[in-house]
Amino acid sequence: MSTDHFFVELAAVSHELALQLVQAGIEAGAAAGLPVAVAVVDPAMALVAYGRADGTTPHSAETCRRKAQTAASTRRPTGWMEGDLALALPPASGNLLTNVLGGFPLVVGERFLGGFGVAGGAPAVDANIARTALAAVGLAEPGPARRAS
Repeated sequence: MSTDHFFVELAAVSHELALQLVQAGIEAGAAAGLPVAVAVVDPAMALVAYGRADGTTPHSAETCRRKAQTAASTRRPTGWMEGDLALALPPASGNLLTNVLGGFPLVVGERFLGGFGVAGGAPAVDANIARTALAAVGLAEPGPARRAS
């Protein structure tokens, strides 16, 4: 009897890449004139790396983590939810998830590795800082946010 069905193998973001993303995010924030907080999580939404620039607002630490968790959970950039879902999902998830722009799934080739979130500025600015950080470490931005099916 085969035991192959007893386990699954999963890809996950490495600590090395997570630290590179945190550093790139903080540097991109500084270039934009903003102290930001940056979080990287694995596919199970567990924190792999976190950092914040001096002067980052206290709530940004939590917000960046929620953005990363949402991108990991939905495998989409944050900001795609509309209407009732955008209002209901955060409290329904115990506030683990958010619809605020600035979170991106981490994908290399066909492998999903986790999520990445930036917080510290206006949501659209956070998203641009995150895009800059992704490019700085050689990752392509995932496709555009799409509506829920």
